[in-house]
Amino acid sequence: MSERSDTPADDPFRGRQPTSHEQRAGQPWDASYQDGPAPWDIGQPQPAIVRLASGGGFAGAVLDAGCGTGDNALHVASLGLPVLGVDVAETAVAIAREKAGARGIDAEFVVGDAFELGRLGRTFETVLDCGLFHTFECEERQDYVTSLASVTERGATLYVLCFSDVDPDNSGPHPVGEDELRAAFGRGAGWNVEAVEPSRIETTFAAEGMPAWLATITRI
Repeated sequence: MSERSDTPADDPFRGRQPTSHEQRAGQPWDASYQDGPAPWDIGQPQPAIVRLASGGGFAGAVLDAGCGTGDNALHVASLGLPVLGVDVAETAVAIAREKAGARGIDAEFVVGDAFELGRLGRTFETVLDCGLFHTFECEERQDYVTSLASVTERGATLYVLCFSDVDPDNSGPHPVGEDELRAAFGRGAGWNVEAVEPSRIETTFAAEGMPAWLATITRI
């Protein structure tokens, strides 16, 4: 999406409402990518996503919401699927595009707001959220789920890989409870949670990765 014409030049959020995570950090997501890899950027796709892909978990047009520098999206695209990666961080999207070109992988990456996915004007059969949902708080989650609904139709599959609350020492942002996942993606919001399984998210700050949930959710 383009920057608003009336956005002040010194506005790091480019005219949009900063998320709760950005408000606490005092800087936009883009800043995480400007001085080297972000803590969640491991330079390769998440093992949980690789396993999911190898089991045939992705089909049709695929959206990677909060794609970062694109490693998960590029892995899925390498299987021959059309993939669009969206992230609010311009630096991350630029890096993802460079990776796609260097690897000769046909994948599309655009700068966009996860709360306004409807602006893409497209629908997807599979959606991946790897590490985005857990950065949102209650009201933000509701807006995000509505945004996801705007780009999916009945029968679409959503995968959410997020930090879990099973380990009290989890240092990840906003560890999520299984009940929170199920509540956010309830039938009243147009979703059905098919499964929530224990998993791991690899990071640069934890050698063994962090406890996570991998949720499989269907649009109804």
